[in-house]
Amino acid sequence: MYCEVSGRGRDLVLLHGWGLNLRVWDGLAGALTARFRVIAIDLPGHGRSDWDASAGTPAAQAWRVHETLAPLTRRYALLGWSLGGQLALDLATALPSGIERLALIATTPRFLAGPDWRCGTAPALLARLERQLREDSGRTVREFLKLQVRGVAPRTASRVLARLKGALAAHGAAQPEALARGLDRLRCGDLRPALPLVRIPALVVSGGLDRITPAAAGRALAAALPKGRYVEFARAAHAPFLSSPARFAQVLTEFLRG
Repeated sequence: MYCEVSGRGRDLVLLHGWGLNLRVWDGLAGALTARFRVIAIDLPGHGRSDWDASAGTPAAQAWRVHETLAPLTRRYALLGWSLGGQLALDLATALPSGIERLALIATTPRFLAGPDWRCGTAPALLARLERQLREDSGRTVREFLKLQVRGVAPRTASRVLARLKGALAAHGAAQPEALARGLDRLRCGDLRPALPLVRIPALVVSGGLDRITPAAAGRALAAALPKGRYVEFARAAHAPFLSSPARFAQVLTEFLRG
């Protein structure tokens, strides 16, 4: 898997969300490299990482991340955004020995709403994404990017959307099979039973205006983690690290420094 390493200090691993790539972290990495050695990874089939059909399950993808990190670091903090946050939870439960702290942005243990999970997203949204993906993967991702900024102030939305689009233009789009597998995970996945096993300090950050992962899901996730802490960016949507970069970097740094 493709990764980039910058800075020096304690190791911090960054996992991006569905359809994007490691370029979304450029601003955050720039703010952190004076204190941390940042390792940003392109998830399978995203950016410059090849898609491997044999590594399509969540467990297999977590193992591929582990294999990528093994030559680089033995102890690290782990930050995951959205779908990358679910992958970070996979790593924290299956391979916890090397992870010192866990930070999760716009992450939910279960994406879809159900009778026992009122914090989820309406199934109609996922069904629409799946239908659009079969027709035009590029257009689907572009529409998803717009959804990530819906509800925030227009100038902020324009700035964040430009950063998201810029990451794709500069570093490459995700492959359709990888996108489809990601949506499969969102449809079927439920990490709630594993949350009590995550015994490291965990920070959960949500945007109060998020239309993809409701803030209520972040609050529930933090409450279910044994050492969970919750921070909400009231005026942010799905990407608070882009809409409020200085505040997010401060919150994250304070958490990582313990």
